[in-house]
Amino acid sequence: MALNVFIDGAAGTTGLEIRERLATRTDLALITLDEASRKDADARRQALNDADFVILCLPDDAAREAVALIDNQRTRVIDASTAFRTAEGWIYGLPELEPGQSAAIGEAARVSNPGCYPTGFLCLVRPLVRAGLVPADWALSVNAASGYSGGGKTMIAEFESGEETTALRGYALGLAHKHVPEMQKHARLAHPPIFMPSVANTYRGMIVEVPLPLQAFLRRPSLATIESNLRDAYRDSPVIRVAETIDDDPGLVRIEDDANTDRLTLRVVGNGDTGQARLIATLDNLGKGAAGAAVQNLNIMAGLDQTLGLNL
Repeated sequence: MALNVFIDGAAGTTGLEIRERLATRTDLALITLDEASRKDADARRQALNDADFVILCLPDDAAREAVALIDNQRTRVIDASTAFRTAEGWIYGLPELEPGQSAAIGEAARVSNPGCYPTGFLCLVRPLVRAGLVPADWALSVNAASGYSGGGKTMIAEFESGEETTALRGYALGLAHKHVPEMQKHARLAHPPIFMPSVANTYRGMIVEVPLPLQAFLRRPSLATIESNLRDAYRDSPVIRVAETIDDDPGLVRIEDDANTDRLTLRVVGNGDTGQARLIATLDNLGKGAAGAAVQNLNIMAGLDQTLGLNL
């Protein structure tokens, strides 16, 4: 029997991407509401409670409201907003975060989908902190740029209308971006990282970079040690890959390197003589950074192959 799935917010950017990944699935049945019904509170409540799985693609307050409308113990929820990413009682939906994370997601009733920037940051940093190669009390910084689709319909219209013509613009200059608490908590850091995000004039794609002064750390790990740790951490992951490092020519990294996919690529580059490293993650902000992650979590919760419907 097919599992019933309701995407609340299916007309938004992330919702449309999720529907695209589920469209040809025969093991799932999508509950859909027309334009009028989406605005009808009773119809929406009914859909939320009829579903085996609900995927919320809503602003934070609307996501909290939707969860409150579910009045049964059967419906399981994946929330793509920031509302529950540090909340008690919710499992963080990054299967690769910890050795037991995928199993916890598989048993969870409530899963919070990670943010796109935190996905890149955490996959680079968490294994190194866990292994003691990067001190948990170090003042980490993270530079990142996303395609403008990450800003939703308003930002997409702004860039595609020609109103915004810049190649790259930085934002969150007050260092209080809503993703910072998520990064700090799930990396298990003593201090919030200094987060410097930008929007690039490209539709989709993302690059996340963490610089590390390896020579300043107590254990002074080499570039090879850092890369080996990441490779070990994700050896069994079908979604995350660690690129081979070419010592004398690391090549180029582009924001679009993993666009239009649901995978994530990690790279360790730098200067072994000076003990300086650049950890780089590339992903699709709408793929592993949003819709692809939601579908991966849905598959795990349903006890299915986690890669079903994904483009890897």
